[in-house]
Amino acid sequence: MRDWQGKRYWLVGASEGLGRELAFCLSRAGVELVLSARNAERLRSLSEALPGRAEVLPLDVRDTGAVSAAAERAGEIDGLAYLAGVYWPMRAQGWDEAKVEEMADINYLGATRVVGAALPGMRRRGRGHIVLTGAISGFRGLPGTIGYGASKAAVMHLAESLQHDLQGSGVEVQLVNPGYVRTRMTDKNDHPMPFIMEPARAAREYFEHMSSDRFKLNYPYGVSLLYRGTQFLPDWAYFRLFNR
Repeated sequence: MRDWQGKRYWLVGASEGLGRELAFCLSRAGVELVLSARNAERLRSLSEALPGRAEVLPLDVRDTGAVSAAAERAGEIDGLAYLAGVYWPMRAQGWDEAKVEEMADINYLGATRVVGAALPGMRRRGRGHIVLTGAISGFRGLPGTIGYGASKAAVMHLAESLQHDLQGSGVEVQLVNPGYVRTRMTDKNDHPMPFIMEPARAAREYFEHMSSDRFKLNYPYGVSLLYRGTQFLPDWAYFRLFNR
């Protein structure tokens, strides 16, 4: 079990949904938070509702200079969790380049900018904790996930590469791959969402994983096992099954 008391974490994507609920989990455990997202008003409301200390640091992760400046302002942190993300359901027949680019820019490149800004300090100090958020939809390409699935697969690949490179450095890396969580993003879906989780429950499991020494969490168990299992299907079977 990780000792949370007195730690300082940068939580990116904290204004609503899973990120907001994770802020409560961390704050109740005694963590001092730096809260980032684009919506400053929501961040201020969250900081006032938290039981512990929290600093509001509005940020657009698409802006490399702003990310670097925010990392400077955040100062010496013990860890960061990246949960910023956008999503639109999209098929190839309805390709929207602006939305595809925004999903890539926020979901994946935003993560690289934040990690790239925070990692040098962690490496100098010989300690740190980086938690990235993928998705079980990143295991294989799915119908209707143009842009989003690829961006999450890239985050998952990034986390695994970091885990390889940083072992023994004192900087810990973890990856969390949630299934469906009831948020403004999933409200856009018009298809069944098996085992959909409420944000508070999803955040508790996310926090429990952060408290552990395991690298990866795929959840909820049932649907994550199904999606993970698709990696072992031959292509002809996979595309036939999931195109239905």
